[in-house]
Amino acid sequence: MCFEKVIRELSGVILTRGPKLCNFVEWRGYKVVYKRYASLYFCMCIDQEDNELEVLEIIHHYVEILDRYFGSVCELDLIFNFHKAYYILDELLIAGELQEPSKKTVARLIAAQDSLVETAKEEASSISNIIAQATK
Repeated sequence: MCFEKVIRELSGVILTRGPKLCNFVEWRGYKVVYKRYASLYFCMCIDQEDNELEVLEIIHHYVEILDRYFGSVCELDLIFNFHKAYYILDELLIAGELQEPSKKTVARLIAAQDSLVETAKEEASSISNIIAQATK
């Protein structure tokens, strides 16, 4: 099924549910676990046998780390820094299972990654300057 079609279908299902209903939806042989934080919805599709409450905790853990990193995460943070949001998720989960429960460890790893990116940008900039000066 097309990715956009899945998003459209699940958005229709989740957004029409009342706020007092549970955060689990049966969908095409799977369970969809979702949680709303302000105007953001976080969803995970899981197998029937998986624990919904554990997934809710994983979603909450992820949002707490996003809040810590972005300082109260909002939609624009995720739109313009989606690669960082994916990197944080990659630090948390491996094959759909929580691998790093420590928020401090994840924050340290993300800071190290950001430092590496900045160093690489500075090196690339200095190399570009050297090349530009050499070609003048």
